[in-house]
Amino acid sequence: MALRQVKDYMTLVLKGIAMGGADVIPGVSGGTIAFITGIYEELINSIKSVDVEAFRLLLSFKLAAFWKHINGAFLISVLGGILISILSLARLVTYLMVNHPIQLWSFFFGLIIISALMVAKEIKQWNIASVSALIAGVLMAYLITSATPATTPEGLLFVCLSGMIAICAMILPGISGSFILLILGKYQYVLGAVKDFDIVVIVVFAIGCLVGILSFARLISWLLKQYPLITISILVGFMIGSLNKIWPWRLVTQYRLNSKGEQVPFLEDNVLPAEYLAATGQEPMFMQALLFFALGIGLVVLIDKIASSTKKPAT
Repeated sequence: MALRQVKDYMTLVLKGIAMGGADVIPGVSGGTIAFITGIYEELINSIKSVDVEAFRLLLSFKLAAFWKHINGAFLISVLGGILISILSLARLVTYLMVNHPIQLWSFFFGLIIISALMVAKEIKQWNIASVSALIAGVLMAYLITSATPATTPEGLLFVCLSGMIAICAMILPGISGSFILLILGKYQYVLGAVKDFDIVVIVVFAIGCLVGILSFARLISWLLKQYPLITISILVGFMIGSLNKIWPWRLVTQYRLNSKGEQVPFLEDNVLPAEYLAATGQEPMFMQALLFFALGIGLVVLIDKIASSTKKPAT
C-alpha cells in the first residue's frame, strides 16, 4: 500500500463526503461513489479487518497494532467524511431533490452511466459467465428499484433488521441503502428518529448497520478475491439496473402522508420529457438536464484522470 500524506487523507475525507451525500438520496449508492473514486476494494477490506484479531489487539491495549490492522487512518478519513456529509450536506441534497429534481437526477444519471462504463473496463474477459453475471445484476437491481414500498412494523427488532439490510445495500454500487429503507417502509421513520434524536431507535439501527456491514464486507471481499470477473460483472449490472430509479422525468401516481402529515410522492412512473410536459404542463428543462448529465460524466472523467495521474507505486 502506498504511503499517504496529509493531502491524501484530505482527499479521502472529500470522497467520504461525496459518499455520504449520495447515501441520503433514495436511488444513489455511496458504494457507487466509492467505486468511482477508486477506494471501493480498500474500503471493503478495511471494514473486513475489524475482526477477532482486531478486538484482541484492542483489548490488549496494543493500540498502534490495532490501528494498523484495521487501516484506521483510511477508515476514519472516509467515515469522517460520510458523517460530515450526513450532518451538513444532507439538507442541501434534500433541498435539491425537492426543488431541482430534474437537474439533480440528470447529474446522477450521467454520473452512473459513465461510472458503469469505466468499471466495465475492469472486466478483462467477456464470456458467457461475465455476460450472464452482468445481466443478472441488471435484473436484480431493476427488480429491487421497481419494488413498491411496504408498510412494516416499527418494533426495534425490525428496525435492527432494516439497518442490517440497508447498510449492505449502501456498500453495493448501484443499490441505494436509502431506497432499501424506503422499500422496507423505514426511510421516513429512521430520518425522523435522527432529526428528533431518538436515542433508542438510532442505537438499535446503528447496531443493525454494524452487524450487517461487518458480515457483508467479508462476503464482498471474498467474492472479489475468488471470483473477480463474476463479481465485477454483477456490480456493473447493479449500476446499470439502478438507472431505472434515477430517471429525471417522473409522474407521481400515488401519494402518502409523511410523519408531518404532509402529502409526499409514494409511487412514480418514468416518462419521456414530452409526456412530462403534456401531463404536468411544466417545462421538462431538457437542455438543463443535458447540461447536468454532461457535468456528471465530466466529473467522473476528471476524477479518473486525476486518480490515474496521482497513482504511486506501493512502498
